[in-house]
Amino acid sequence: MHHVVALALPGVVAFDLAIPAQVFGHEDERKRYSFRICAAEPGMIATTSGFSIYAAEGLDALATADSIVVPGFEPLSDPPELVCDALRRAAAGGARVVSVCTGAFALAAAGLLDGKRATTHWRNAQQLQTLHPAVAVDPEVLYVDDGAISTSAGVAAGIDLCLHLVRKDYGTEAANRIARRMVVAPHREGGQAQFIERPVAVPLAQFGPTCTWARQHLAEPLSVGDMAAHAGWAPSTFARRFLAEAGTTPLRWLTGQRIAEACQLLETTDLTIEAVAARTGLGTTANFRLHFMRELNTTPSGYRRLYRGRTRT
Repeated sequence: MHHVVALALPGVVAFDLAIPAQVFGHEDERKRYSFRICAAEPGMIATTSGFSIYAAEGLDALATADSIVVPGFEPLSDPPELVCDALRRAAAGGARVVSVCTGAFALAAAGLLDGKRATTHWRNAQQLQTLHPAVAVDPEVLYVDDGAISTSAGVAAGIDLCLHLVRKDYGTEAANRIARRMVVAPHREGGQAQFIERPVAVPLAQFGPTCTWARQHLAEPLSVGDMAAHAGWAPSTFARRFLAEAGTTPLRWLTGQRIAEACQLLETTDLTIEAVAARTGLGTTANFRLHFMRELNTTPSGYRRLYRGRTRT
């Protein structure tokens, strides 16, 4: 019997808490897992969804857990020191500590993620990195399993991580059975990168006209030299000044604009993959797939299926 305890912090995200409850606490898993909910103080805990849940146990429950799951919570202020201390003691005692979505902020506040790779919701990844620079935040993956410490990306990625932990505990068959019961994929392709919003970049102050011109000519084989000529600078000077203002190289910026346009075309048109590649200046289909996979960790066809629900015939 594997004992799982979920730590519900004030403002707990109800869906994040429901994920481990469904995976580990369902009646079908009673021979494999026990599941309990605890809080800093037993009693009613407010959720972000307008209702409260009841936690019957306090932090002492963490001391007897084989696995501790910390769901996301809001606002993302550090938990009280007694919560952080309880998490540290449980981890030192051998408990597996897991976060769902922004629950990673609690693990980071306790120092459990220092020197480790971790993830959280893509919207909060930069905030986590800024607040806790000792953590190597990866905003593009669905989850990170670092052995004793595991973190999942935004919201439903907690399902992917919990199923992964079941596979580690009891094998693929057990995880697949739970996935069928929950009517979810036992393993999802790609990572969180494919869900990150990619708004059109705000024109840079110094090179605004050149950036606007470049986005209007993505289908053409633009080079850094072409952008520099439009801006009226020598290529080396342009590249240096562009990097200083944009924080990235002109070529990297241009590729990002092409990928963003490709995403828009894949979501909203029936253009073939070849046509999208040509329209965005990403060259051959093979080159397009290479850049797309590198940026989003999925294929153009996979991305289209995700957002259109069908494949073009």
